[in-house]
Amino acid sequence: MSADYKGRIGNLIRDARKHRGLTQTQLAELLATSQSAINRIEKGHQNLSLEMLARIGAALDSEIVAVGAGPTHLRVTGPTTLSGSIDVKTSKNAGVALLCASLLNQGRTVLRKVARIEEVNRLLEVLGSLGVTTRWLNDENDLEIVPPRKLELGAIDETAARRTRSVIMFLGPLLHRADAFELPYAGGCNLGTRTVEPHMAALRPFGLEVKATDGMYHAQVNRAIEPGRPIVLTERGDTVTENALMAAALHPGTTVIRNASSNYMVQDLCFYLQLLGVGIEGIGSTTLTVTGCETIDVDVDYSPSEDPIEAMSLLAAAIVTKSEITIRRVPIEFLEIELALLEEMGFRYLLSEEYVAANGHTRLVDLTTQPSELHAPLDKIHPMPFPGLNIDNLPFFAVIAAVAEGQTLLHDWVYENRAIYLTDLNKLGGQVKLLDPHRVMIEGPTSFTGTELVCPPALRPAVVILLAMLASKGTSVLRGTYVIHRGYEDLAERLNLLGAQIEPFRDI
Repeated sequence: MSADYKGRIGNLIRDARKHRGLTQTQLAELLATSQSAINRIEKGHQNLSLEMLARIGAALDSEIVAVGAGPTHLRVTGPTTLSGSIDVKTSKNAGVALLCASLLNQGRTVLRKVARIEEVNRLLEVLGSLGVTTRWLNDENDLEIVPPRKLELGAIDETAARRTRSVIMFLGPLLHRADAFELPYAGGCNLGTRTVEPHMAALRPFGLEVKATDGMYHAQVNRAIEPGRPIVLTERGDTVTENALMAAALHPGTTVIRNASSNYMVQDLCFYLQLLGVGIEGIGSTTLTVTGCETIDVDVDYSPSEDPIEAMSLLAAAIVTKSEITIRRVPIEFLEIELALLEEMGFRYLLSEEYVAANGHTRLVDLTTQPSELHAPLDKIHPMPFPGLNIDNLPFFAVIAAVAEGQTLLHDWVYENRAIYLTDLNKLGGQVKLLDPHRVMIEGPTSFTGTELVCPPALRPAVVILLAMLASKGTSVLRGTYVIHRGYEDLAERLNLLGAQIEPFRDI
């Protein structure tokens, strides 16, 4: 192993450790070694066996070295011009919420065209370990979920549960199924310390108390406690609102939830709960009035709506490559602010007449992009709860701003350190200046040039780098792309159908 190669592996390990928020001492404890040994490894001064690399990879939930483990890297040849049409797939976040909500129902749930992504796969493993039977019905990704009469909460698959943050949304449904249970700590994207306290505040009125120790949530339910007044959410979060909704669904009585998120995945959850017989008023607003059921035992069939974040990803791909493509089945009501802002920046596009999604509610359009010369917006770009600019769409404006004339300020006030990953655009020739952990200044226009870099550990910034590579001159390599598979189904293959040249490969 040459010193240069050891140095590169050391850098990979250091980056993965920092992305996990671990100190050298904490990683050393996980590996039963010393802090000085970790220091030597990260500086490239230590020989490493394949076994040690595998142990480090497992501790950091990162494939440092993949041996025959399927495609983990992407080789991108650019610059690309895209053409043709593409359908937006159903929402990842709705699919995840609906999988958790299926635990409320003792009957059979069929979800149509579920996003077949790693996050969903992890949740299916967790559900399977609880005794829930799930099966894919066809090539359309229709999914059948049949719960057992009694959940095996003691048998939960800890490994799968720790690889998804969504497992926290089991608290709402499970508090009705057991007086005491344990859930492993949630993992997922590394976006700083997202406190679980808002979830606790939303669920305490239903008698839930949770203590977090030894990497587990220890939950106890006091059945004597019921919501006596409206639940006011301290944070208008999507998953917090979903947890409160699921807890209210099996509470026989009326629960009022104020400062609720009205985002797309919350609306999909509401429409599904209505099929289960739960009464919900105020869908699309910040006050939800829920009339729950004593028990739910019905066979239902539900189609989650299309994903506005995937639609935005495809839109950004067209913008940065100055391409004309038609993006079909765009959930327009969840992209109106983004499109208004893009128009202000000089983006031109055509919209079809509106039509209704398979869920019977969400408004869709077909959107055709037109090659446009963009300029920086007059004001900073910042996210807001729906109906504002979507928090998950903000990173795409980094790569869009990079190809626009002038200076753009992006303010990501929600996550502690997601903005930091956007500086990876500099490795492709961008001019992105980190002002503080929440704000970046982007100077454009940029002539991107291909390079090799490691995938950021956060989903949206990872896709932003991939999109910049489409617009980059020459060959780029994006290493360790598991995080993209967590949130997107076959993204590289689908971009290739539009004319991109993205080749998955793996190291031996």
